[in-house]
Amino acid sequence: MRKILSWLQASRLASQTYILFPLLLGQGFHRQNGGMLNPTILSWICGYSLLIQLFIVYANDYADTEVDRLNTTYNLFSGGSRVLVNGRLSKREMLFGIVVTMVLNAGVGSVLTLSHGRSWALPLIIISWALLWAYSYTPFRLSYRGGGELLQALGVGLVLPFFGYYAQAGTPENFPWRCLLFVMPLQLGAALSTALPDEPSDRAGHKCTLVVLVGPVPVKLLIVLLNLVGLGCFCLMGWPGASSLKSCLMVAYPLVATMLMTFLIKGGPAGHWRCNAFVALAVSAVVATMATLAGDLLFARASG
Repeated sequence: MRKILSWLQASRLASQTYILFPLLLGQGFHRQNGGMLNPTILSWICGYSLLIQLFIVYANDYADTEVDRLNTTYNLFSGGSRVLVNGRLSKREMLFGIVVTMVLNAGVGSVLTLSHGRSWALPLIIISWALLWAYSYTPFRLSYRGGGELLQALGVGLVLPFFGYYAQAGTPENFPWRCLLFVMPLQLGAALSTALPDEPSDRAGHKCTLVVLVGPVPVKLLIVLLNLVGLGCFCLMGWPGASSLKSCLMVAYPLVATMLMTFLIKGGPAGHWRCNAFVALAVSAVVATMATLAGDLLFARASG
């Protein structure tokens, strides 16, 4: 039972919201185009959402063990699962978990390819692996050299929605690329925010996140700006209907969260409640946006 609880802690299931809603959003784009939703493919994509999230958190824990040992300001959103740092699991066990999740991810891609003719499924899964490798592992290790936040935003803001769309549509045609004008700024803001609590340990471990390079106040200002740019682009595009009540409600919480974040920019070093509150608002704003829009597109088409 202790080992099971340790694996549950390592799995950080709360971070599933980062992965699932962008995948559902991509399928919502397909429904918006008038496509039908294949429930079998939807089930496989939900399974993939869990498996790729487990691969990401296990692989990051494995790669960042030494820096995580230095981290005393970790919270729900950052700092790793702590199972390796606290000796609840060994690095050998974590490596086994990484391999198992990769095999299962490849299995999902194979099923989508062989049973549903989605020949891009495996390449897209391999791209997601490559992004994680470039993020945490040599020779790139961009999370240590700068650029890790952008990689994270590309993964959750582009690759996942595109994969969700392609899995249902079976073709990349008619993917709404303009969605990136509001999805990418929001996702980049969330990626930047999760590095804020880790600033002291990242600095000590020579991990060059943007907050280490320029400091927390400029990064917080940038996050607020990215949120406003993303929400502004959504409203200006009028897509999927900025004048509708649903669209107005969709931006209401993220906008309120962004306004509250402006009062938390100054003060509040890593580990302080002000810093944790800022991160929670930034993360919940993007999760709320992705979840509401995905649900709106899927439900509207399903009921129509």
